[in-house]
Amino acid sequence: MSTLQEEISRRRTFAIISHPDAGKTTLTEKFLLYGGAIAQAGAVKGKKNARAAVSDWMEIEKQRGISVTSSVMQFQYEGFCINILDTPGHQDFSEDTYRTLMAADSAVMVIDGSKGVEAQTRKLFKVCAMRHIPIFTFVNKMDREAKDPFDLLDELENELGIETYAVNWPIGCGKEFQGVYNRRGQHIDFFSGVSGKRRADREEVLLDDPRVGELIGADRWQQLRDDVELLGAGREFDMDEVRRGRLSPVFFGSALTNFGVEPFLEAFLQMTPPPLSRTADCGVIDAFSPDFSAFVFKIQANMNKAHRDRLAFLRICSGKYEREAEVFHVQGGRKLRLSQPQQLMAQEREIIDEAYAGDIIGVFDPGIFSIGDTITTPGKKFRFAGIPTFPPEHFSRVSPKDTMKRKQFVKGTEQIAQEGAIQIFKVPDTGMEEVIVGVVGTLQFDVFRYRMHSEYGVELRMEGLPYEVLRYIRKSPVEEKELNLSSDVELLEDYRGHKLLVFSSPWAIDFTLRRNPGLELVETLQELDTATL
Repeated sequence: MSTLQEEISRRRTFAIISHPDAGKTTLTEKFLLYGGAIAQAGAVKGKKNARAAVSDWMEIEKQRGISVTSSVMQFQYEGFCINILDTPGHQDFSEDTYRTLMAADSAVMVIDGSKGVEAQTRKLFKVCAMRHIPIFTFVNKMDREAKDPFDLLDELENELGIETYAVNWPIGCGKEFQGVYNRRGQHIDFFSGVSGKRRADREEVLLDDPRVGELIGADRWQQLRDDVELLGAGREFDMDEVRRGRLSPVFFGSALTNFGVEPFLEAFLQMTPPPLSRTADCGVIDAFSPDFSAFVFKIQANMNKAHRDRLAFLRICSGKYEREAEVFHVQGGRKLRLSQPQQLMAQEREIIDEAYAGDIIGVFDPGIFSIGDTITTPGKKFRFAGIPTFPPEHFSRVSPKDTMKRKQFVKGTEQIAQEGAIQIFKVPDTGMEEVIVGVVGTLQFDVFRYRMHSEYGVELRMEGLPYEVLRYIRKSPVEEKELNLSSDVELLEDYRGHKLLVFSSPWAIDFTLRRNPGLELVETLQELDTATL
């Protein structure tokens, strides 16, 4: 029987990040393929009858071929228990990605070999850098024409400010992509097999074996030897620097054809750390502590139409969770038992009896959890550091087209607001017949409209508003309704009752503060909560 230490040590929990369409979801699929979790991978933008990607579970994701919500998958591979967090690449859903990165111990950054570092890559990299987690780079799409590998390494270092170390090196690109040179094993991995749906065949050949010249041609063989010699003159590999997030190991391959995926997975699992310790208000919580603790990093309603329920996703930070065990919900101030604990493969679920630090579990949420909540062993009352929320930049006034659907409208808007991806506000002292929706990116409006129709049966009337900036009221010199506000400012409240102001421009904030001496505003709920503790 394995011990607590052994079970936690074999966990690997990581997020996959990239600019849209760099091949992140395809790579996730291939990890599952090699882990035996699926028998055949589905192309992300498939033909009419092709499989949809396993990690894209929401219907709108399958239709558009993009990920709009983070999904969680667990599988076993070579003795490791792997928790993958697949994230949206589109910038309109970056808030979900930011929160998901809080639950990860390391990140795999997928780069398109023909495009290099792109806008969203830079944004997401900054979050990883803030958390100082290890970042591994997979240069994808080497089966297409790609930039020179040395140029790609320079671009990573110059654009992102992180040092790189090429763990393997590509042999050709496009139709000429035949394999990778493994620098640590000092051999070449040749790949064959035309279908990307199943595992690629791999043959290992030493660099100086005469067969290499026959397989790739004399000129390319000499070029490879020159490249390897040049790489050898560069920096040494330093595992400590990788763990601090200062050095990114770089791998080359093609997720679509499976070339280079298995060597990457094997090397990555050896390099990436087991569950990391976490900072709480009482100090550092050791992942290997026997006391159970976790935090909520995501809430999702209606993941499966057969289960009209809501799941709270927990990242277990320390100890072991056992089904039916009593736990303490710190923010709620009460003991409870987590209902229907389950592990997931996108929307597929499996009830579990136990889970360990590093694991991601979903639990039934009757409406008591919020993103960032801490759950501990009874008797412990610490709180993990909060998860950042991003102020919305786009606003729309929303009401149901059919007033008879008011009940479904209220339920849908409240549930989706509690998930945190879309923020819902209303005019104080009014009902929920009409609300104001705030989002970080405009594509979220499409997802909101789609989900309200498909999950709650409500057609929406939406009217864009001119507001760009939001501020919470920390202190008001008069009752909020008595504030001296101009026509381009509106007083609202969120679903928890916090009062706030929305402005048409940053300039309007200063103007409002001058007209209302004693008024104090803050940008985020975290600042508001800190002020009220």
